[in-house]
Amino acid sequence: VQLQASGGGLVQVGGSLRLSCTASGSIDSIVSMVWYRQAPGKQRELVAIITRGGTTNSADSVKGRFTISRDNAKNTVYLQMNSLKPQDTAVYYCKAIRRWGTELEDYWGQGTLVTVSS
Repeated sequence: VQLQASGGGLVQVGGSLRLSCTASGSIDSIVSMVWYRQAPGKQRELVAIITRGGTTNSADSVKGRFTISRDNAKNTVYLQMNSLKPQDTAVYYCKAIRRWGTELEDYWGQGTLVTVSS
């Protein structure tokens, strides 16, 4: 599985961005797609997840502001980020969780930097 993330950039407080993560390769066995972020000096944290069945969940810190969605025809997962805050500044990563037999494997995309300026 290969993942290509894009959409990061510089935005002002209160603005919006949409991140994209396009999967290729052995995508039929992907069970979930996840967005993480890592701010400078902090640990990587889960932002939002969408399962193969379409169930979504997100971190409390972004609930009501961020929405994860997918376009199966494009093999792409999106993270719509609204009402951005300076504390949302981070490198955002997408991850695919793939089932291989009885095992689950993680595949990471490259990060995309989001900078929210005040």
